Amino acid sequence: MLKMRLQRIGRKNDPSFRLIVTDSRRGPKSGKHIDLLGSYNPKQNQVQFDGEKAREWIAKGVQVSPTVHNLLVSQKIIEGKKINVLPRKSPVVNEEKVKAEAEAAEAAKVASEAPVEDAPVEVEVAAEEAVSAPEEVATEPEVAVVAETKAEVEPTLEDATPEVAPEPETAPVEPEPEAEVKERVSTENKDA
Repeated sequence: MLKMRLQRIGRKNDPSFRLIVTDSRRGPKSGKHIDLLGSYNPKQNQVQFDGEKAREWIAKGVQVSPTVHNLLVSQKIIEGKKINVLPRKSPVVNEEKVKAEAEAAEAAKVASEAPVEDAPVEVEVAAEEAVSAPEEVATEPEVAVVAETKAEVEPTLEDATPEVAPEPETAPVEPEPEAEVKERVSTENKDA
């Protein structure tokens, strides 16, 4: 596959580039390019591209590197938007989007303050609806459910005391005489 890209030339700390068409498998400094389309010097801000040749190669299906694409767009050789060539770790910040998000956050903050004032009105409306609705007679199953929930909510005295498991009785351990311990250690060392 053919690729249109920049080939660095020039000295150390003085970069300048050639715009070349080359095979994508070859290194950019190999010197085996198919066509030379122009040059670019970023320090002097000089751009000299052969626009006709560049359009011909693009029409033939040559892939354009992102930096070359941006240069061709800025020189109005091709039309389109510029491509983000920054690393993926630091994406381009869309200022309009950030501004819209800030406005939305401010509007949400103002909206969250407004319902606090409107809340008493909603409570009054709900109270009026409750008064106007006829009272329903509670049936026995509903009363039983209420009684169960009260039992779950109110802890009894038995629930408040923690259960302590009785400790199993252990036989007291008698210390061995020192002479027996020394003999056992010495026999273990000899066996090993």
